[in-house]
Amino acid sequence: MHATATAHPNIALVKYWGKRDIALNLPAVPSLSLTLDGFSTTTTVTLGAPADRMWLDGAEAAPKVAAKALRFLDLVVPGRPPCEIVSVNNFPTGAGLASSASGFAALALAAAAAAGQPLDLPRLSVLARQGSGSACRSLWGGFVEWQVGVAADGSDSLGVPVAPPDHWDLAMVVGVVSTAGKAVGSTEGMERSRLTSPLYTTWVDQAAADVDEGRAAVLARDLPRLGRVMEASTYKMHATMHTSEPPLMYWQPGSVGALQAVWALRAAGTPCWTTMDAGPQVKVLCPPEHADAVVAALRPHTQAVRVLRPGGPAAVIEGP
Repeated sequence: MHATATAHPNIALVKYWGKRDIALNLPAVPSLSLTLDGFSTTTTVTLGAPADRMWLDGAEAAPKVAAKALRFLDLVVPGRPPCEIVSVNNFPTGAGLASSASGFAALALAAAAAAGQPLDLPRLSVLARQGSGSACRSLWGGFVEWQVGVAADGSDSLGVPVAPPDHWDLAMVVGVVSTAGKAVGSTEGMERSRLTSPLYTTWVDQAAADVDEGRAAVLARDLPRLGRVMEASTYKMHATMHTSEPPLMYWQPGSVGALQAVWALRAAGTPCWTTMDAGPQVKVLCPPEHADAVVAALRPHTQAVRVLRPGGPAAVIEGP
């Protein structure tokens, strides 16, 4: 039995950084995201393969990557037979563009479909979270809130839709500063910030109010309001990174140049606001009619620029 599913990455508008339970990927803070069209992961899961094996972007996956994905299949399909996973990203992998979010969302959906399970998105969101925290948001399209939850087993910590993709016509302009993998992964970075940053407690204390503000802005389609809380959340998160010991500096010179270019563009009257994740890439939220101006501002500081729009939910595209 095999099935193929596709999922889109999501970009957190109000950020996730920090875990209250590492093993279960339970977040210390809630978050609010936008699922993006254009970038996608397509994953095929074959149950009953000759042996456990994983292919990623046309090559055999690194042992650590394959082991994590295959352990995840044990959660989705308990007592499974040997499996083969074939996964392809149409955008840079492991470079701060949320490939793990789309990857584990697609893997959860493909595995469940291959096993003939009901495609219960809340259940799969809880499972996907255990592969990669932000994957719990990529099961849905549009704007999604990741709720912290209170249950010790994590059963109430999942993505919850806030508004569908067609709720608001926006553009997310992605400036790719570097396609290199991150030197420090997000889980390690989060723990370093939690344990050593003097700003971490303040970050956690303010996160719920930021999500409330972001959700209200989305529902009201108020871009300046959303932009303000989005930037505030981004820079508070990176402040915990910069004040960790040793410091976590995901920014590169191109990142700083891109940020400054967007700020200058906004000061000149273009409605555009920035966000960054644990990586050097700069993303800019703006009305679609201003995307070309943002692209022009980012180009001198980046390797590539893509204009993306709100994306739909993960979907099974073949099988079983």
